[in-house]
Amino acid sequence: MLELSTPGVNGTGASALTKRQLARRTGKVSRQNSSVKNLIVNADDLGWTEGVNRGIAEAHRRGIVTSASLLANGAAFRSALELARTAPDLGVGVHLNLSDGQPLVAAEKIRSLLNEAGQFHSGPESLLLRIVKRTLVLKEAEEEWDTQIQRVCEAGIHPTHLDGHKHVHMLPGLFRIALRLAARHGIWGVRVSAEDARLRQALSSGGASRSSVAWKQGLQARGLKLLAWNARKQAERQDIVTPDYFCGIRQTGELTKLGVARLLEALPEGTTELMCHPGYVDEDLRHSATRLQGSRERELEILTDKDILNLVASRGIRLIDYGFATREV
Repeated sequence: MLELSTPGVNGTGASALTKRQLARRTGKVSRQNSSVKNLIVNADDLGWTEGVNRGIAEAHRRGIVTSASLLANGAAFRSALELARTAPDLGVGVHLNLSDGQPLVAAEKIRSLLNEAGQFHSGPESLLLRIVKRTLVLKEAEEEWDTQIQRVCEAGIHPTHLDGHKHVHMLPGLFRIALRLAARHGIWGVRVSAEDARLRQALSSGGASRSSVAWKQGLQARGLKLLAWNARKQAERQDIVTPDYFCGIRQTGELTKLGVARLLEALPEGTTELMCHPGYVDEDLRHSATRLQGSRERELEILTDKDILNLVASRGIRLIDYGFATREV
């Protein structure tokens, strides 16, 4: 799918591009003055368990997944590296984590991030409250995230982008840190978790729109959009690239084939990122702290469905990953 420009795996190795350079490469500004519909399909939670890794690999090999976000502290990190090495067309970013599992930095250096057992334990709402109360030390978060990125890089992967596990990178003070770390490590892409309302509505087709989960996630999507009101401008000032549109928050764990089809039919010109969570349910997943269980296998079926693949082709949608900017104009 993509041409790699460095010996590193799955990454670009390129310096940051400006918005205008990105636009030329994605088709929003072209020599023919025509537009292109690009779609990044990013699978979150690479490295969570072996079963999740296998599902992501299959969704990439047989389906429309083009990109994945790797948990540097994930229990299945090592097998995720092997997956990345055997799938060079899969863009791999870093899934910055402050919510689950063991930290990579020594516990005594990042006390404000951990519980008494020395583990991450806070969801985005709890982290936000602690940021407001100033009981979370932002420098500690930066040190931990820097170490997570370094672990991925030292494993031979140049990350294509950064995003946050449970979107924590969008919280006040943390988005600036993510941008700073992206520039420090030569990572030119960062997700902005601001869900487009029209795409959210399309993706919700065929789902349980009145379910308590969908309702709660819809509120979360709106809250994140408020937090992200100037995120793209912040990124642009540092020549960090962000997709034009993003979706997938409200339908996390509730994705449907009809919803994905309606999204593809409504896809706007420019570059859109669809977040997803495919995978296989294994014993490690069953015993882990996530509600996303059987939904991962349902998503895998949708993302590899022939009707979905045919719709992508018939609509002229270009499947890309965050690393596509290394391609020559």
